[in-house]
Amino acid sequence: MPSTEGKPEAGLKGILSTVGGTPLVELERLIPGFTSRVYAKVERFNPGGSVKDRSALSMVVTRIRSGELVPGRSTVIESSSGNLAIGLAQICGYYGLRLICVVDTRTTRQNIGILRAYGAEVDIVTEPDPVTGELLPARLHRVADLMARTPDAYWPDQYANPLNPRAHRTTMREIAEALDGKVDQLVVAAGTSGTLSGCAQYIRRHHLGTVVNAVDAVGSVLFDSTASCARLVPGHGASVVPKLLRRSDADRVVHVGDLDCVVGCRTLVGREAILAGGSSGAVVSALVKLAPTIEPGSNVVVVLPDGGDRYLDTIYDDDWVRTHFGEVEHLWKNQVRDAPTGQLADIGQS
Repeated sequence: MPSTEGKPEAGLKGILSTVGGTPLVELERLIPGFTSRVYAKVERFNPGGSVKDRSALSMVVTRIRSGELVPGRSTVIESSSGNLAIGLAQICGYYGLRLICVVDTRTTRQNIGILRAYGAEVDIVTEPDPVTGELLPARLHRVADLMARTPDAYWPDQYANPLNPRAHRTTMREIAEALDGKVDQLVVAAGTSGTLSGCAQYIRRHHLGTVVNAVDAVGSVLFDSTASCARLVPGHGASVVPKLLRRSDADRVVHVGDLDCVVGCRTLVGREAILAGGSSGAVVSALVKLAPTIEPGSNVVVVLPDGGDRYLDTIYDDDWVRTHFGEVEHLWKNQVRDAPTGQLADIGQS
């Protein structure tokens, strides 16, 4: 019988019973001539559209089962500009929990519309933190203020809550079971560090021997990026070090820039017909950089956190790309159409 370790969705019914169990898809065309097999854990198939559904479910359902969250009475308050917010909105809507989601001016109109469609209240932070100049600390200050004046409130705190990585022990279990335990390399984006930590926990406990490759953003504080710059593509990296982060969870770290994310996404959809989000592009870019170091015959798994539907106005918009990066279409179009067998040109630049 399969293990239920770290599986908060066990016993659930309705739409929430579909969280997890996402497909593992072999990518045969991504890197022509690559001598290892590449598999993608496609997390867009969760009902809220991303890997964050797993974290949201774990952090909310566990509290409901313990009696600490009471549907119809309790309020959930969280800082998130995208996928976690949507996962929480669906779950809170299902259970009749009030949700206040603190976002900022970078949150897309589409995401705000989705949150409100689920019945969430959206609190938009417009001014950055005066000390750091970053919006994330300002959002966290707003959460603290709301918590202080809202009765029976619960802050999931995705950056520190151990229920976040616990959910992703299931993610790694699904991967390991699908490949009979032979997972030589894992490539995963790091943000709150929930997915990274949960997968690493499962790998250690089950002695899989998997090399864990963490993908961080250039300009992020997670793994000591040497560059300092504004970041356009959300979903990986952070401006505040999360309490969940254990740098030892990563055997190797790859830093990628915004352009890498764009080229990774465009290459993935062009070669594999997978429309994926920005952090998925980061993971693809990192894999291409790592490919020469991977032992032939390995099983390599990349976690694709979400779909590209919410990035149509940015990563998949030619005008947006030209505005921010110039004429760079050759970085993916030449690869998709003309890449020689056995070789893939550089996939962008940090």
